Amino acid sequence: MTVGPDNSTGKSKIAYLLERLAQGVAAHDRENPGHRTWGIGMSPFDIERLALEEGEEILPGIVLQADGGVTGAFRVLCDGDHDREREEQQQDVVDAVAEQQRELEVIHSGGDDGDRAYPPPLRPPF
Repeated sequence: MTVGPDNSTGKSKIAYLLERLAQGVAAHDRENPGHRTWGIGMSPFDIERLALEEGEEILPGIVLQADGGVTGAFRVLCDGDHDREREEQQQDVVDAVAEQQRELEVIHSGGDDGDRAYPPPLRPPF
């Protein structure tokens, strides 16, 4: 980790960053025990602003990579496929079709506009 010549990236900022990165890696590993975390992705601007270098080991076994992410955020990089897992979790959508057709019951309001008709209120389950 390289600190600028005028020490513009203070030790407290780097300590705070390392703490947040370690927390992010720990949360990812806790939620995805089958994945192996290997890196942290940051925008090239953030890497330069923090006086860090792409490819350096920021935490034990965790390297810093420049990616196309947004400024001010980091991403945990791992060998797992999160997109595939999300697809597996999505439920199948089924079109429900009634076997018999029926008329919609109309309820009239009891106010001055007795001519207006309203459909019946929806009742769970929808």
